[in-house]
Amino acid sequence: MDEGAPARRARPSPEAPGVTTGTLARRLGVSPTTLRSWDRRYGLGPVRRPTGRHRRWTAEDVAVVEEMCRLTTTGLAPAEAARLARERLAAESAPARPDGPPAGTPAPASPQRLCRGISRAATRLDAPTVHGLLTEAVRTYGLARAWQEVMVPVLHAVGRKWEEAGDRYVEVEHLLSWHVSRALHQAVPVAPASALPPLVLACVPAEQHVLPLEALSAALAERGVPQRMFGAAVPVEAVSAAVRRTGPRVVVLWAQARSTASLPLARHLAETHWGVRGARGRPAVMLCGPGWAGRRVPGALRPTTLPEALSQIGGLYPEISRGPAPA
Repeated sequence: MDEGAPARRARPSPEAPGVTTGTLARRLGVSPTTLRSWDRRYGLGPVRRPTGRHRRWTAEDVAVVEEMCRLTTTGLAPAEAARLARERLAAESAPARPDGPPAGTPAPASPQRLCRGISRAATRLDAPTVHGLLTEAVRTYGLARAWQEVMVPVLHAVGRKWEEAGDRYVEVEHLLSWHVSRALHQAVPVAPASALPPLVLACVPAEQHVLPLEALSAALAERGVPQRMFGAAVPVEAVSAAVRRTGPRVVVLWAQARSTASLPLARHLAETHWGVRGARGRPAVMLCGPGWAGRRVPGALRPTTLPEALSQIGGLYPEISRGPAPA
């Protein structure tokens, strides 16, 4: 470096405020074209538009669009969500209203609106919103109804979208399944120890679809039914050992596909005994899942819905109230 030459100093250039359309699109999980469409249709674009430069979204611009996205996940149409987003964020600077909720507060979401909202959020890979809406569904409708009317329909809808679009939505299905599982686990704490015989829940060997069994487990915990949950793809020897060691009142076997539903395993468990001679016991066997359709095991219970399974299990545990256990 020439010591006699004046030192070159980079002249600080004022950084353009906000973020670009592409950056915001990635943050929201939508395409830049969608953001431009919202700008044209609903006026949700950057307020400041420098001539000859890329558009930049300020914090205020981003807040309006994020609120619009959040409202669409409650099932509102985009136009209505855009209007409410502008009103709600404008009202934040106004004095608080002591006599009621803020302007633009939508009514509690119906199960159908929650389904649409969760599907939209999952498609955008918006994990916080997916989890929040699933938690809201459980809190509003109870675990069994939330599973039956919100979680199952949205899982089926995303599954159909995946089948129609090839591999484009595999990541959406995985994210949604994880958060459904998380919501089920968080909904009910682990039940305390009980003197009653437990209930055993297990997927048949090679069966990986465990979410429905997790829903049943959570609903049983909510009602205070003691249980032992063994999860996906439990080997035959492990199921048999668990039954002999715990002496359960009921064994629930889940099979999603006919290829995994094992009639020999179900018959074997139905004939399993434990205890001393003269006081021997054996479990009731409950076959759950579409894999058991058209297959019969004498004496086995065969519910087709979560409420039906809860009702049948409740009949086998008369010591426990059929409603959810008190908090």
